[in-house]
Amino acid sequence: MRLFPGKRPNDLGVRNGRLKPPPPSPNAVHSQVTEGYHATAPLRYQGTREAAMRALAGIVRGPPRVTIVTQTAEYLYAEYQTALLGFVDDVEFWFPPDDGIIHVRSASRLGSSDFGVNRQRIEEIRARLAAGA
Repeated sequence: MRLFPGKRPNDLGVRNGRLKPPPPSPNAVHSQVTEGYHATAPLRYQGTREAAMRALAGIVRGPPRVTIVTQTAEYLYAEYQTALLGFVDDVEFWFPPDDGIIHVRSASRLGSSDFGVNRQRIEEIRARLAAGA
């Protein structure tokens, strides 16, 4: 049951080589931001983009209450829902051509703090991807 899902943003995706900027509140991380609270490093992968996307999609599908909304050859968008109150976080991954990196944006739809949940999520995904999960 989603008590506080918020409204799905209609401006997600990649535009001019960039994911949507993070909100001003400290409830998001973004790999295309280079300083401040929101900054995080992009994910890295070895091998082909296709294999990395398969691995990433498998990792993303793992936890409960996750829905992959969009998946293409170079982009994945998923919604993560909290167990207790049904808050939703929007998480995007973009594979720029020939870079060996995955840009990421993970942001809460509602509220002003996420207690570090978005950063922790991305770091867990980073570790699993690096371990070949």
